[in-house]
Amino acid sequence: MHWILLAVGIAIEILATASLKLSDGFTKIGFGGLTLVCFGLAFYVMSLVVRTMPLGIAYSVWAGGGIAGVALLGAAAFGQTLDGFAFLGIGLIIAGVVVLNALSTAASG
Repeated sequence: MHWILLAVGIAIEILATASLKLSDGFTKIGFGGLTLVCFGLAFYVMSLVVRTMPLGIAYSVWAGGGIAGVALLGAAAFGQTLDGFAFLGIGLIIAGVVVLNALSTAASG
């Protein structure tokens, strides 16, 4: 269940970050409000996740998923260009999260 909650939290955080971009420095009140609500909700969901999942694992997946998701969303929704190094970086982030989860003893703590 905590993996599902973590995925939901990451998705909400990605939505919050997109809303932050769309808020134009909080000059667009609707998007600014959505940003605050989504970040608050994302942190609440994360607080539920870390009840049952080791903090280091939860945060590595949270951060890695958020970074990769926002980068891909930036390309898909905002026309930002991702070059080969961007994809390499995203791949390294994902690889790091996989190594931490699959091979590290931190995953069991």
